[in-house]
Amino acid sequence: MNKYLLSSLCLLTINSAQADDTAPSLMLPAATITAPEIDAEQIGLKTATSAGSRLNLNSLETPASVESLTGAQIRARGDRSVQSAVTRTTGISNNGTPGNGGSAYSARGFVGEGSVMQLYDGIRMYSGAGTVTFPVDDWSVERIDVLRGPASVLYGEGATGAVINVIPKKPFSGEIENHLRVGYGSYDTQQQALDSGGSLTDTLSYRLNINHTQSNGWIDHGDSENTFISAALRWQATDDLAFTLSHDYGDQEPQNDFGVPLINGHYHKSLRDKNYNVRDAKLHYNDQWTRLNTQWQISDNLSANNELYYLKAQRRWQNAERHAWNEDQQTLLRSGYFSIKHEQEQVGDRQTFTLNHDIFGLNSKTLVGADYNRIHFNLHSNAPYDDVNPDGQPINMYHPDRGEFESASPYRDQFKTTTQQVSLFAENRTELTDQLSLVTGVRRDIVHLDRDDLIDGTRSDRSLSANSWKVGLVYELTPDMSVYAQQATSVDGVAGLISLYPSEQGFDLAHARQTEIGFKQMFWDQRGEWTLAAYHIVKKDLLTPDPMVPGNSLQVGEQSSNGLEASLDLQLPDRWQLQANAAVVRAQYDKFDDEGVSRKGNRPTDVPRRTANLWLSKAITDDVNAGAGVRYVDSRYADIANTVQLPSYTVVDATVNWKALPKTTLGLRLNNVFNRQYAVTQYNRGQQWIMGEPRSFFVTADYAF
Repeated sequence: MNKYLLSSLCLLTINSAQADDTAPSLMLPAATITAPEIDAEQIGLKTATSAGSRLNLNSLETPASVESLTGAQIRARGDRSVQSAVTRTTGISNNGTPGNGGSAYSARGFVGEGSVMQLYDGIRMYSGAGTVTFPVDDWSVERIDVLRGPASVLYGEGATGAVINVIPKKPFSGEIENHLRVGYGSYDTQQQALDSGGSLTDTLSYRLNINHTQSNGWIDHGDSENTFISAALRWQATDDLAFTLSHDYGDQEPQNDFGVPLINGHYHKSLRDKNYNVRDAKLHYNDQWTRLNTQWQISDNLSANNELYYLKAQRRWQNAERHAWNEDQQTLLRSGYFSIKHEQEQVGDRQTFTLNHDIFGLNSKTLVGADYNRIHFNLHSNAPYDDVNPDGQPINMYHPDRGEFESASPYRDQFKTTTQQVSLFAENRTELTDQLSLVTGVRRDIVHLDRDDLIDGTRSDRSLSANSWKVGLVYELTPDMSVYAQQATSVDGVAGLISLYPSEQGFDLAHARQTEIGFKQMFWDQRGEWTLAAYHIVKKDLLTPDPMVPGNSLQVGEQSSNGLEASLDLQLPDRWQLQANAAVVRAQYDKFDDEGVSRKGNRPTDVPRRTANLWLSKAITDDVNAGAGVRYVDSRYADIANTVQLPSYTVVDATVNWKALPKTTLGLRLNNVFNRQYAVTQYNRGQQWIMGEPRSFFVTADYAF
């Protein structure tokens, strides 16, 4: 880590020219392209959102449920990952495990990487084998935008429940500013971080973020170490043309935790910190994203944007993942010796044009664009994952013999795929009257997959296509109040498109449709705002087991959800501030047979019926700020039969920050203040609970210069 900090500090010694001191604009003016606002501390219903539309609409203008968090807000709350921050937004809960990269979510009754899409600066890496490992670091985050509900018309396959767009900090004009942080906390957790940006010349600006964390972890042998680097260079070639070259690097070795086993169906508190994995276990993710963005203001009414990118991920697992209690033998058995490696490369380009124009005398704005992606995915593993001891290895619950990784199946190349994706899309907003606007969108996706089986030498291929659309009306009751109604569609793959097995290639995409109505308002001289939304989603063509042919599947399943979501943000007297949200969802299988048994009416796995968040903060003095938050997640089922249940949980966190000197701020974060023992999610069909972190503290010192 020292070499990264050293090179960064060397960069800071470069003499920079004086630049314009005016605050950068959030919007693109007609004649000049400027960088977006950096670390905006206040965002609201009138702030343009990146997730709900490509037309630069704010929330009041968007016929959908959208929500934003600033990076400053995230860090002030003490959230130490993107996942922790996102799950403070309305109706989003965490389902992350080592098996899916630790970054899966549940939203509106739909779960996982195939239904809750994750973007980084508007770009997605296609999910390989249900795994997404980037981004997780929140130090370099400028903002997170969340769109709830189907969004395939904007982003393609895999966005029925929600879309989460993480926006990194951007270069800005002006004098160079630097921000250093060091931190220390429970379990020997350490952090060293740098944020630097500003103008190098009149036309060249940069942003550099580095964050390194490491910890001994709160479970036995739970060491972790993560490094994240985000660098961007922006060239304002002319008043109308700007280029931004950026590279983001993440290297993670997270805490290797596959959960606490249930004993005779019950959780035992004394096992919370036990680790039953093997001595030579591996869990390592490496991601690199390189992007070139071009913004061109062609005329007062026409602009163009191009995003060229190269994404690369390497992921490695080698673990004994299952440790389940055997009731007959009354012993704990370790099994599931999995050794897996992903190699993934993605090259893509997105071109859009945005035009302000009239339609029969009505003000209108239209965006048209095209996407192209080419993805290579290689899978290496020890499939078929035969253990040396097929019945499992007995281990002591309290003093487990760690042992070594061993498998009866050799580790070898399994298959490689090449996926090509092309899409054409368009979006339009037309002002029908001074108060009523129509927002529409259409998209056509075409995907072709070539798969080479490296075991038996066979080849297979499949082409898939889909159409998506949305239609929404927004009625502006007042400049600070609007109501809306929308219908939108989406498509999801039956599994990750780039890693489909031959048995899955014969199935079409699953289709979903949502109807949503909502209300949004700013009130009390814009010191408060609240939103309310109701929706109904139906998703068809789910895979279900074939009751007549064991091992086969049928594409006949159906799932639906109905829900209500509400949020509130208040700037109270005496410098108090409150943010709160709550969501209720009724999700169920409408048609789903499992081993010949109908599961109609059952709730899908990992879906809580209710979630809620509250954060209350106060500026005690000009130099001291304090806050506390409550997170509530209802109980969830771990199996389709709804026989294994994870209990609900409520967790309280708190922070305090003191500006001790003009350029130095000290902070204290307390996580899980009341030391609750709770299951964040589950593994191995609910037989292993992945627990939340015990009570812990973290102290930070920030220095700006």
